[in-house]
Amino acid sequence: MSASARSPLPPFDPADPLGIDDLLDPEDLAIRDTVRTWAADRVLPHIADWYEKGELPDVRGLARELGGIGALGMSLEGYGCAGASAVQYGLACLELEAADSGIRSLVSVQGSLAMYAIHRFGSEEQKQRWLPGMAAGEIIGCFGLTEPDHGSDPASMRTHAKKDGTDWILTGRKMWITNGSVAGVAVVWAQTDEGVRGFVVPTDAPGFSAPEIRHKWSLRASVTSELVLDEVRLPADAALPEVVGLKGPLSCLSHARYGIVWGAMGAARSSFEAAVEYAKTREQFGRPIGGFQLTQAKLADMALELHKGILLAHHLGRRMDAGRLRPEQISFGKLNNTREAIEICRTARTILGANGISLEYPVMRHATNLESVLTYEGTVEMHQLVLGKALTGLDAFR
Repeated sequence: MSASARSPLPPFDPADPLGIDDLLDPEDLAIRDTVRTWAADRVLPHIADWYEKGELPDVRGLARELGGIGALGMSLEGYGCAGASAVQYGLACLELEAADSGIRSLVSVQGSLAMYAIHRFGSEEQKQRWLPGMAAGEIIGCFGLTEPDHGSDPASMRTHAKKDGTDWILTGRKMWITNGSVAGVAVVWAQTDEGVRGFVVPTDAPGFSAPEIRHKWSLRASVTSELVLDEVRLPADAALPEVVGLKGPLSCLSHARYGIVWGAMGAARSSFEAAVEYAKTREQFGRPIGGFQLTQAKLADMALELHKGILLAHHLGRRMDAGRLRPEQISFGKLNNTREAIEICRTARTILGANGISLEYPVMRHATNLESVLTYEGTVEMHQLVLGKALTGLDAFR
């Protein structure tokens, strides 16, 4: 007897048209629901106001709450971290970015960049000193790689660290650093005589400062800073001992990019849902605009790209959990999902018409945030070239 004869087909679910939830186990769903509930309670009632004012009040309080639900460094093992799967971490990123990209960025930089660098490349002493407090949200971390003149070309960074006896002297500037002004620790990458190395820098060290960057029109509900390192003296054990070269920071970026693959779909989902609800209630020419063919065509195309993107994220997560996810595959996901997410937001804006630019709805906020997400952790062009090299074997970076 066929499966269709044994049991009736489940009803069509507009929120999950492909039945992707069937791929998730109860623990996956519980984690997703926990993060979704937290975001609904703590972010959504306030985010439009935070965005309009260009601030993220009580960042440290939010970080402690996120630590309390296990969202910080959640895919790392030990040291107070949750030890969640890659898929579970991805689901958390999706729910956080459905609230706002700035909140997901706070979590990504904390866990996938700063904590991941210490966890993977740090000494046991560094791990014991920093990771438990970071997992609990008691210590906020930032990650200093990008410089004012060197974004996509980290090999040309000018920040340098020189030996002075057994100490290191760290000098340079980093730019567009999430969490910088509120961080208690910074993982900073610098040129040395041995090659690029990472340093764990307490932000109260003399010579360290982190002026906040203002006048942003994207990621406004996020702390973004410059890091200034003016001959910061560090002990020998401040250097991350387990890596030399760009493979260190690039492996951290791969982990963060994976979270973006999921997160971008959260922003897209929020905008899509707003467009669907608006289309069902907004009337023109005597009936809801959702009943017009052109509006339904837009919604159908948006749903296709949204749920294909979630399927792609899920596939990459399963590969990461199996230890089989390559950096080129992460580039595949980051390139596709950020690009499609911003297009979904733009299409949603057309459905909402003039209301689409209002902060009463999430669409324009998500669209402007995604302009940054499209660029950071590797621009569209960089990921195209990563894939181009993988497909042809020819290096277009040189």
